[in-house]
Amino acid sequence: MPSVISTLIKAQINLLNPLINNLELETQRRLQDALAGLGARVKAGRTVSCLENLGSCQAAWVFPLEGQVRRAVLYLHGGAYTAGTLEYAQGFGGMLALETGRAALCLGYRLAPEHPFPAALEDALKAYEFLLTRFKPENTALVGESAGGGLCFSLAMRIRDLGLPMPGKMAVISPWGDLSIQPSPDDKNQRDPVLNRQGLARSADMYLNGHPAKDPYVSPVYGDFRGLPESLIITGGDEIILPDSHRLAQGLRDAGIPCQMHVEEGMWHVYPLYPVPEARDAQAILRDFLAGDRA
Repeated sequence: MPSVISTLIKAQINLLNPLINNLELETQRRLQDALAGLGARVKAGRTVSCLENLGSCQAAWVFPLEGQVRRAVLYLHGGAYTAGTLEYAQGFGGMLALETGRAALCLGYRLAPEHPFPAALEDALKAYEFLLTRFKPENTALVGESAGGGLCFSLAMRIRDLGLPMPGKMAVISPWGDLSIQPSPDDKNQRDPVLNRQGLARSADMYLNGHPAKDPYVSPVYGDFRGLPESLIITGGDEIILPDSHRLAQGLRDAGIPCQMHVEEGMWHVYPLYPVPEARDAQAILRDFLAGDRA
């Protein structure tokens, strides 16, 4: 059962989100970037950052100040491929660095509609290739939430198809794995205060720009999961895109890939990014998974 704090926050989201969804895209982007301030306060004085210019986009390292760093994550942020900047990515990336003791390479990939598919995937691949110049592949992990979680899967498939060395692990939160926006008998739209199908369809159209929605590099639920890394999927039980997580997990298991899946009943889209007790539990699961010996 959700905590009292989660119930109160969910009620607030229910009140505010219809207003936010009606705002212009640029205003929505500014509101999402404002969330980066929460992460910045958490990591203040405990991490150090440095920018990297990758040509088409920028990235930033976040290093924990304590301990010796031997491993890294490539963090891909959410925002439906239309929102979220490098500053936003550094917010949660800083938490990852603190929780896991890994260096976090946070990517500010290009956004739609200005830069539709395949821009985000190209930028993610470029960031991963850059990561491999600093860390052994078995000591790296892909981490992402929402659109960034789906992008982790598409990136892993692209890495495999190119014959590049695979990261040691992959961990995603509330992954958006199907941009075709298929209806589902498990659709819990009325209970998800964050997402709705109309908003997802608008963002998908901007990112796809006419590209087929069932291309696995866009919607990894339709892809070949063979050869992908050991994975963790964390999701809320009230998510409208909960079926995406189940399909991704099943695809991995059918391919013989170890996959842990944690569904927190009563919780909403990307709940581990909110200041609620359930988020702390999810972050501990993520930390323990990334602390494993094989990555």
